[in-house]
Amino acid sequence: MRYGNPSIASRIEALQAQGCDRILLVPLYPQYAAATSATVCDKAFDALKTMRWQPALRVAPAWADDPVYIEALTTSLRGELAKLDFEPEVILASFHGVPQSYLAKGDPYHCECQKTARLMREALGLDEERFRITFQSRFGPEEWLQPYTDKTVEALAKQGVKRLAICMPGFTADCLETLEEIAGENAEIFHHNGGEKFAAIPCLNDSVEGMRVIEHVARRELMGWV
Repeated sequence: MRYGNPSIASRIEALQAQGCDRILLVPLYPQYAAATSATVCDKAFDALKTMRWQPALRVAPAWADDPVYIEALTTSLRGELAKLDFEPEVILASFHGVPQSYLAKGDPYHCECQKTARLMREALGLDEERFRITFQSRFGPEEWLQPYTDKTVEALAKQGVKRLAICMPGFTADCLETLEEIAGENAEIFHHNGGEKFAAIPCLNDSVEGMRVIEHVARRELMGWV
């Protein structure tokens, strides 16, 4: 964990103690952002700076457009939609937001989110009205990436959309931002403004599809080592 336990430093040290002299670091963020993927590297490099004998380190790149990842997302989404007792009129792909200024500084996150959503849309055979991209979790006075998820949910309900589903392709596992913010707060926003049927689609988590993606990335990046 970057800011919790077990810490990145403790795991690097433990691996080295077991005889590992080559370590692959896989930040669990499908889309690269300085605020997420890069901070994983920062924490790892901070740990390496304190070590007299550093192991070799590789860092797996983000996998926003990897075919295995896109297939996992769409397979999971189709399966979850099939479990519902309704067919959504609109599906939102909600990604964690970042300040707009990050994009202006060259952060590729917005572009990678757009690419993931486009590839999902094409694989699902949906148009841009039926499958839309939004950004959640903004805070503070600064302008963040748009369209905002909560504002979009509210607007759709007021426009007469009665059945809505939201998936969150940028999260490898469910967390407060998916369970509380989307499944809780945004469901309430939708119902309060006239919506009737709402579904928060689970993240890949430890599903067969989710594990296939992580295994695929790890095996690909370990080539030449194993």
